[in-house]
Amino acid sequence: MTLFAQKDKDKDVSIPLDHFYVDRQGPGLFRKILSKLNVGLSTGYGSTTFKHDVNGFGIYQPASGNPFLFNPASPANGLSNWFNAATDSALTFNPGEFLVSSDTSTLGFKSKSFNIPLRATVHVEIKQRYRIGGGYSFEYTKVNDFKPTAFADDISPYSPEFSSFFLKKYFVLLGAPVYRYDNYLLTVDANIGGYSLGKNFDKTVIDKGMFFNLGAMVEREMSEYFRLFVRPSYEFKGYDLSIAETGTSIRHKMNAFYINVGASYRIPELRRCFLKECRAQINHAHGNKEYRSRVHPIYKKQNPHYGENYPDLIKYKGKNKRKLNPY
Repeated sequence: MTLFAQKDKDKDVSIPLDHFYVDRQGPGLFRKILSKLNVGLSTGYGSTTFKHDVNGFGIYQPASGNPFLFNPASPANGLSNWFNAATDSALTFNPGEFLVSSDTSTLGFKSKSFNIPLRATVHVEIKQRYRIGGGYSFEYTKVNDFKPTAFADDISPYSPEFSSFFLKKYFVLLGAPVYRYDNYLLTVDANIGGYSLGKNFDKTVIDKGMFFNLGAMVEREMSEYFRLFVRPSYEFKGYDLSIAETGTSIRHKMNAFYINVGASYRIPELRRCFLKECRAQINHAHGNKEYRSRVHPIYKKQNPHYGENYPDLIKYKGKNKRKLNPY
């Protein structure tokens, strides 16, 4: 009985640890949800190839100026603007001017132009494996003259009414990482959505459909929140321009190759430390609330359990590293 009484007495005089330590309060539900979002912003260069299929039409080349398209069934009615609208023109054929029909030849036009895209995306990562999100792209698109794919000596290049336009795209993002090497990550993804052509296009006669962009992104993880990336991709898109008088349409392809360079940022779970004087590099607590470091840069990788801002002592840096005894 004396032994048990002594144990009870020792238990009563012991000091509970909760007098010195408190349970940390982690991030709230809203902050946890917000931390799942990855925001990306990029720009770069794109090369668009315009191809115009004019099968079912003929080409009339006057002595000077743009070539006209016409319906072989009614050659007196032509089209003077067949890239962004359908403008009727009365044709008068003069001796010596060039005339050819797609019934006897394969006809078409082709042009290469460039794009300057500005692209923004938001996605979540499911189990650090699958990416689901969306995005928006705003692109300056240059339009060069369309050169004929046949009879280049007889048909002049077609010059559209405008030299550039702005292309807007909105899409769903689907992707997954496929390979990792150290801090580098290879991810394949697809952007699928719609797009809007510039105000110079007659929307009433244009049927656009959707676009499909397939890419492979090489990411460099600078920290747990910040990544730099390069994303080459190829995009399929096009539209049909309806010709009401003939009941037919002209197919325009606008496939493009892009190289985007940008950065992505994941919103941290923990709030930044509120104390300006605090120099803690690790995740730490003030009172019972947990904070992240205010001095650790987002572009530098850090283990959240210990600081890595200065992995080498100053005495081993610069000119000191050549000394046998740096003290």
